[in-house]
Amino acid sequence: MVASSLLHHFQHDVSGIEPPTRFTYPFHYIPHELCVIAAQEVMDCALGQPQWHDQLMAGKMLGVLVVKDDEKGLGYLAAYSGNLAHGNDGQYFVPHVYDLLEPNGLFRTGEARISEINRRIKTLESSPDFEDLKSQHDERARFFEFEEHEMRLAMEKERAKRHELRLSGELNAEQERELTRQSQYQKAEFKRMRQRHAQELNKLKKHIVNYQKTVDNLKHQRKVMSEQLQGQLFDLFVLRNAQGESCSVKDIFYKSLHRLPPGGTGDCCAPKLLNHAFNHGLHPLCMAEFWVGQSPLGEVRHHGHFYPACRGKCLPLLQFMLQGLDVERNTLELPPQVDDVNVVYEDEWILIADKPAGMLTVPGKAHEATSVLDIVKRLLPSATGPLIVHRLDQSTSGLVMVAKTKEVHKSLQSQFADRRIGKIYIALLNAVPACDHGVIDLPLCPNPYDRPRQMVSIEHGKRAVTEFKVLEKRGNRALVEFKPLTGRTHQLRVHASHPQGLNCPIVGDMLYGTASDRLYLHALSLSFTHPITGKHITVTSTLHPF
Repeated sequence: MVASSLLHHFQHDVSGIEPPTRFTYPFHYIPHELCVIAAQEVMDCALGQPQWHDQLMAGKMLGVLVVKDDEKGLGYLAAYSGNLAHGNDGQYFVPHVYDLLEPNGLFRTGEARISEINRRIKTLESSPDFEDLKSQHDERARFFEFEEHEMRLAMEKERAKRHELRLSGELNAEQERELTRQSQYQKAEFKRMRQRHAQELNKLKKHIVNYQKTVDNLKHQRKVMSEQLQGQLFDLFVLRNAQGESCSVKDIFYKSLHRLPPGGTGDCCAPKLLNHAFNHGLHPLCMAEFWVGQSPLGEVRHHGHFYPACRGKCLPLLQFMLQGLDVERNTLELPPQVDDVNVVYEDEWILIADKPAGMLTVPGKAHEATSVLDIVKRLLPSATGPLIVHRLDQSTSGLVMVAKTKEVHKSLQSQFADRRIGKIYIALLNAVPACDHGVIDLPLCPNPYDRPRQMVSIEHGKRAVTEFKVLEKRGNRALVEFKPLTGRTHQLRVHASHPQGLNCPIVGDMLYGTASDRLYLHALSLSFTHPITGKHITVTSTLHPF
């Protein structure tokens, strides 16, 4: 194979750095020192280019892949996710797996056809005739509603008069029949009026429906064309793996998930880097992705911080591409150094234990590592019910509540659902918040293409509220107390790291901050009403991990 002209050699002296023996597990990793140096060199070079600087600083994910070249030794490749202003022209970053922006390519021609349908839809929806029909319909509907209201009032007055005449007792039989005929005539007239109104409105509605049907047909045609184009495009995104095998992005997704890939699949850094390396006979050693510039709206990204590959688009691709490489094991699947818990409270009905960081609350899919539930089952062989009342993230340490009976479990879960259980966490932040105390109110929802990451979304998120207080300042770090008033997934981690929150990620937060030896978040105390005794109880952790 032809050696890549995009292989960059380190500007720094890395001769004393030992390369890793196993390739990076891309979805949970601490970047190797070689990747850290390569990333800094890429940032220095790319941000120094005027044609790229502004778009990069607006926010972009970059990536580096450290490789070994049999001829030239150690080096690295660089990539960006998505597209970059003014293109790349093969100058510095590896090319796209398939260039969507090729002027006469499938994407451009297909996009032009879809754009023409969009133009026709817009023309129809903004047509003066269409707007006039809708205005006529709305005006007539309001007028008819007024007419019917006025006639109802007149009928009620006539009904009241007839009622008074009947109460007088002075009517003969013929007069009584005349009143009945009047009542029947007025009801019939009202019915005929409503029928006339309905007929007139239906005529207008028919024209409106015909317009709308044309628009809906065009939208359906657009959807079908988009899906067909996407399927055809993903057939052109052909990826290689370390074993020399090739497969299209479309086939990879169908084989693993039985569905089409989401838009943008194959344009992230990791598949671009690996594909270029395999196509040019380069042996991958380690990889890292990092953010430059401003954080995108809703998500948490910090300039210069490293992040795992996204799961929604990249997990199936990388599972294929890494076949043939000796890859590090996911550290989240490794058992914690401690395989026991410290019981800090226990009575006849409830047990509360201190969970170490790295231990699962309940068993994972592989069920290899010991979980809190496994330990509790050993401690309480005769207990009934689900036992675990709530969960902590695997990376979070601290108090976990256990119910010994189904009835107590149901009562405690009800207290959690009704927000009647007080929770206090402590966290070490990698920066000092702008103020010493306050309330963070940012709605959260899952990131659909990068689970388990959460994002801030006014439109789709559920309300999430956290009280915070700075307990201690440690140089450029701060120890903070958190009181979550809601219980959303990753609530404290996102509220700490998001620019609209504290903008200070928790130390060791690989998803929203920077990796460390652990996630410095600890569930310190729980306050609740005892389901049996009715007493208010507060339990505090005996561990003080940081």
